[in-house]
Formats: sequence, structure tokens, C-alpha cells
Amino acid sequence: MFWLSGFYFTQSFLTGAKQNYARKYVIAIDTIDFDFSVLSDESKYDFTVPPQDGVHVNGLFVEGCRWDEKKEALDESLPKVLYSTMKTIWVVPKIKDNIDYGHSYKCPIYKTARRAGTLSTTGHSTNFVLYVWLPMQKKHKERHWVKKGVAMLTGLSD
Repeated sequence: MFWLSGFYFTQSFLTGAKQNYARKYVIAIDTIDFDFSVLSDESKYDFTVPPQDGVHVNGLFVEGCRWDEKKEALDESLPKVLYSTMKTIWVVPKIKDNIDYGHSYKCPIYKTARRAGTLSTTGHSTNFVLYVWLPMQKKHKERHWVKKGVAMLTGLSD
């Protein structure tokens, strides 16, 4: 299991996960993207052993909502709670055409709560890490979470 906040250049770590998958299955890396599974019941997993494909990521915080373990979906924040610890996420490389994100929210991950940075050569902010697709309840649409400014953070300091 990796703490994403421990990496200086998280994009290179994630690219490495894609490269390992591409080499293992002899697939062109540009045909691969990530699928995501939130591991609500972490007791079912042995995190001392790496997954067959992809990586387990921990150490993220969610702002603007929380993860409901029973519903296995995003839910409203609890009163007076700004940040909630996110469960471990299994980041799994897959062929793009085989990924179905279903009813989910495209949640950005930032390095800090400030959500600002300078534009880098990748075309993204130096504060932006990647988007993670998180399951939503059927009663919600993606714009519900966008209006609340929901994002995940690798750390809580500016």
C-alpha cells in the first residue's frame, strides 16, 4: 500500500503503474487508463502483499463530502467535519475500452487544499494529481458534488 502524499512527483509513480501493466500484458500504454475501487471493508485485504495489477493507495482525505462504507458511495459530510479520511483505493490499470465508471463522480485529487498551482509541462497544475471516479448514490448527479467543491487531497497543509 502506498501513501500518495509521500511522493514528490505522484504522476511519475502512476505512470510507472501503467508501464508495469503495459509490459506485463504487452499492451500499448496509450490504450490504458485507470479504473478505481474503493475498498470499504479493508479487513478483506492483505496489504502486505501487492495486488496482481495496479496499486493500493492510502492517505487521502476527501473535502466536501465523505465516503459511506455501508452505501459504498459518496454521502454528505457530517456536521462540522471539513475533511474525512478516505478508504484505501485500488488503482487498477485497464484497457480504456474495458472500463465502465457507471454512476460516478469524477473527483479531482490535489496535493493541497489550496487547489492552486502553476501550469506545468503536463498541461495540468502542479497541485493537481489525477481524477478518480467515485461511485455516487442514484439520487445524486455529478453536478451535486461539483457544486459542493468535492475533491480529494493528499495532504491538509498549504
